[in-house]
Amino acid sequence: MYWIAVGDVHESTGMLGSIPGIKEAAGLILTGDLTNRGREDKARRVLERALEANGNVLAQMGNMDHAEVGELLTRNGKNIHRQARLLAPGVVLMGVGWSTPTPFGTPSETSEAELAGWIRETHQLALDLAASACPGCPARLIAVIHTPPLDTSLDRTTSGLHVGSPGVRAFIETAQPDVVISGHIHESVGEQRLGASHVLNPGLLAEGGYVRLGLADGRVRASLERV
Repeated sequence: MYWIAVGDVHESTGMLGSIPGIKEAAGLILTGDLTNRGREDKARRVLERALEANGNVLAQMGNMDHAEVGELLTRNGKNIHRQARLLAPGVVLMGVGWSTPTPFGTPSETSEAELAGWIRETHQLALDLAASACPGCPARLIAVIHTPPLDTSLDRTTSGLHVGSPGVRAFIETAQPDVVISGHIHESVGEQRLGASHVLNPGLLAEGGYVRLGLADGRVRASLERV
């Protein structure tokens, strides 16, 4: 069993059909920024293309999406923003979209304090779900957080500034999820370890990056791939 996760879509879905094994995957995860400041009509087209690639899609809005994008995902049962989903026995996914403030005034930005609060609340939802689904089992956590952790190789702009979130980094260092998938900073494609956590940014979908998630030796494993 494996899943495919793709990063910033920005209305460009052409690469989906080229991802090896995407139709056979247990699911397809869209980690944020489905549109370019788009609304429901744009997001619906992205969702339709994603469902053609794989019938089980989970998604969340990023900072470039208007609120109605999240509403569309909720109506269709696909939304993971501030939610937890059981992917397999003992394996839980939690999602937190949007971003902290940017210089560009994008549609869905929130404060650092609120983002950190969302992460804490959603993490607790994930722990509760894991415990109810498999009492006594170790919880394996996949965190899909659109904003990358601060001061890593995944949050550096082309000018060299680190623009990630201290709250995201603090969560990773404390909670130590198995895998964290971020995005938002397109030029910071890569992966890094923060303690036991494997943190990855696949970059723009249009450039062919994606993450393959699977289970091995009782743990969630992730690999950064490119079409």
